[in-house]
Amino acid sequence: MKTGYKVCDAMTKAPVMVSVGATIKDCAMVMNKNKVGSLLIKQDHKLKGIITDEDIVRKIIAKGIDPETTEVEEYMVKDLITISPEKDIFEALNVMMDQDIRQLPAMDGKRMVGLLTLKDILKIEPELFDLIVDKIEIKEEEHKPIGNEGICEECGNYSKKLVVRKDALLCRECGK
Repeated sequence: MKTGYKVCDAMTKAPVMVSVGATIKDCAMVMNKNKVGSLLIKQDHKLKGIITDEDIVRKIIAKGIDPETTEVEEYMVKDLITISPEKDIFEALNVMMDQDIRQLPAMDGKRMVGLLTLKDILKIEPELFDLIVDKIEIKEEEHKPIGNEGICEECGNYSKKLVVRKDALLCRECGK
């Protein structure tokens, strides 16, 4: 499926960056100040890695590692998955979903030209939201109304709130 929008149409052309020598605390402060969930890491004007708010929480804070003395280079993701700015955003979304990432640096050869995020894609093409929802796994999904409306697979009645039970979409009555 093609959307007609390229990565370069939706990407942030001047993403927030820090140097490899920044501490994790510095990164958190920059993220907070700029209201972003990730930072690109540079060294000598070259892209070296990425770190996300989730990385900071799970890999550092939750493990009791000191964010004031730990440099981002130790925990940044170095093996970056990237995309060409000329690719369709649908292809970028598929890469993100397949790789379970929310940020995708756009590279023109070896030069970083922007950063595409899930939010960027949804802002420009909200119809792609359903593709994202299909790949999201949530805890205890079988006990939650998933917000889908439609026909119950057991009784055949229409319901505004179908729930997942035994890999079937059921109304609340059949799902008990």
